[in-house]
Amino acid sequence: MRVCMIAYTFYESDNRVRRYAEALAQRGDTVDVVALQQEGQPAREVIDGVRVFRIQRRAITEKSKFTYLSKLCLFFFRSMAFITREHIREPYRLVHIHSVPDFEVFVAILPKLTGSKIILDIHDIVPEFYASKFNASQDSLAFKALVAVERMSTAFADHVIVANHIWQERLQRRSVRDAKCTTILNFPDTRIFRRRAGSHVNQKVVMLYPGTLNHHQGVDIALRAFALIKDQIPEAEFHIYGTGDQRNLLNQMIDQLGLGDQVFLKGILSLDQVAQAIGSADLGIVPKRKDGFGNEAFSTKILEFMAVGVPVIIPDTMIDRYYFNDSVARFFRANDEQSLAETMLLMVKHPELRQELVRRADEFVKRYTWNENRAGYLALVDSLLPSQNGHRSCN
Repeated sequence: MRVCMIAYTFYESDNRVRRYAEALAQRGDTVDVVALQQEGQPAREVIDGVRVFRIQRRAITEKSKFTYLSKLCLFFFRSMAFITREHIREPYRLVHIHSVPDFEVFVAILPKLTGSKIILDIHDIVPEFYASKFNASQDSLAFKALVAVERMSTAFADHVIVANHIWQERLQRRSVRDAKCTTILNFPDTRIFRRRAGSHVNQKVVMLYPGTLNHHQGVDIALRAFALIKDQIPEAEFHIYGTGDQRNLLNQMIDQLGLGDQVFLKGILSLDQVAQAIGSADLGIVPKRKDGFGNEAFSTKILEFMAVGVPVIIPDTMIDRYYFNDSVARFFRANDEQSLAETMLLMVKHPELRQELVRRADEFVKRYTWNENRAGYLALVDSLLPSQNGHRSCN
């Protein structure tokens, strides 16, 4: 079977897109991925059997609505041109579109009209994501327009995958019928996120945040929290990996708060590099905000820390309380730098607490790995495709 995946993301660092693509390639499907390009990367590359086409460069620095939308629209037209051309040469039987944005699904108009099946995979629920990114009200015309786009996009798709159960319930209330919508969490791939012998060799206690540097992720809260206790924990360092529109602000905060000797802001990493960085850490930090989008966005970093055997501090957001409890993660009051500081201090000073969390999370995370849930995605794909000669198109 020939498959095309389209995602406005950097393929090599996007756990969700890579898992799907590699799972299909491993069973013998031909998989093309259309994605973004970072400086120095080739436009075409084969990664673990997946053909990756990088059609547009991106620096994650958008601060205005126009700049953000213009880049999405440019990617829309370029990816439409790509898939139309390739589909004419040799048809795709399945097109898997990853949102943001929802309207990206319409690049598959020709495959749809010629019988291909279309999956829309909603990583981030767009109206709420927009409201958070640009401080817009849910009563605004833009928010309501995005809900309308969401409805049209989900209607166009043959099936909708959504990134958590809270968002699935919302989509089913406003945009898509129940039978057409499935939740698949961003499960860690244990081939990549696994314990490595001798990975914890630090003389320092290393706290780690790997991810996007956007407002809703709350990394600024973590910096202020660390500043409150830095003199009490000279043995600790805080390593931050990633990029985003708050990167310059965070650099300024590190200087202003006098954190340069203990806090290190580094660049974006591939999945394999992220796994190695997590494996060398002593404590994971997920400082996500509780308001709006951050309150509902599931953070796969939590499961990745657990899979690698690193204890994690997480906020008491609605989504995190939905999936986790106090036996497997240490909660702090979201948006509260004092609460986070106290929790950091407790965990740094008491390694036995870290070890106990790791022990209990070990059993918990077994149910939330890609290895345990991969078959569900493949079964969903096969259920959308007509059988050939009494058999599925691929087994």
